[in-house]
Amino acid sequence: MTAPDPSAAPRPKLECRDVWKLFGPAAAETLARSNGNPDPAALAEAGLVCAVRAVNLDVRDGEVFVIMGLSGSGKSTLVRCLSRLVEPTAGEILYDGRNLLAASSAEMIEIRRRKMGMVFQHFALLPHLSVLDNVAFPLKIQNVPRAERDERARRMIALVGLEGREDAYPRQLSGGQQQRVGIARSLAVGPELWFLDEPFSALDPLIRREMQDELLRLQSVLKKTIVFITHDFDEAIRLADRIAIMKDGAIVQCGTPEELVMNPSTDYVREFTQAVARPKVVSVRSIMTKGAAPGAPEVTARATVADVAPLFLEGAEAVSVIGDAGQVLGTVRRDAVVRMMLGG
Repeated sequence: MTAPDPSAAPRPKLECRDVWKLFGPAAAETLARSNGNPDPAALAEAGLVCAVRAVNLDVRDGEVFVIMGLSGSGKSTLVRCLSRLVEPTAGEILYDGRNLLAASSAEMIEIRRRKMGMVFQHFALLPHLSVLDNVAFPLKIQNVPRAERDERARRMIALVGLEGREDAYPRQLSGGQQQRVGIARSLAVGPELWFLDEPFSALDPLIRREMQDELLRLQSVLKKTIVFITHDFDEAIRLADRIAIMKDGAIVQCGTPEELVMNPSTDYVREFTQAVARPKVVSVRSIMTKGAAPGAPEVTARATVADVAPLFLEGAEAVSVIGDAGQVLGTVRRDAVVRMMLGG
């Protein structure tokens, strides 16, 4: 027997394989007759709406994977297919290698209760329950003993910065605080996979940015596998490890924020990204040169040009780019930053 290759990439946490969702009568039969390549006109004539079209994607363990597109692009339908809140018409959805479409309804309920967390745009808090009881509610559904569920709920409330508000009711909280309760509730079950469908869209800009900061802070602590839905490209590039852009139910390009901005594959992606300030997405790794700069300030390889620009305003001539293991990867010099900031 051949030993496994330790250098091989780990299996993705979640995989989509040729996933379709058609709404309307006899959808599966119509799709099967078309050999997986239905004519849009024929679908319309049959009274079918194609919400998700031949989607293939991998979500890696521990990454923030953003799915974005305009209203009606299919992104929310896709995320509901991933958790089988909406039944796909065809394809495979693999979670840790297991095809969820082969799971029974009872098995899916248990998977959603114990393995998946979900946060949506509308907070859906129970108005007659306190913050503590709202957060503990999914644990109550699991028949977790009262003392244990309250203890876990209190930890999650503290984690999202609401310690001291356990006895408050939703009507006594601001919109941002209510969304924090929703986040704490979804985290109480200890999910491995976290779905967030436009969770901050209903918030005003200042609170929205605050909640983005909160999500980044939580992710730095919890290292969840996150599928995040948004129509806001600025939000996407701020949060995402990778982004998939959808149009008419299909994914038109998938990559890192930097790849999408610097190398758009279609005119549609180019329009999406043309207003983005490149220094906000271009990593220092892309403009660094080899060699070290002894005594220079240090930044991580994930830092963007915009992140390091203030260091040069403060007088630095160079910064050292540091890898995850603390090793020097290269040096970014003032002239390279100036060229990028001026549009080079």
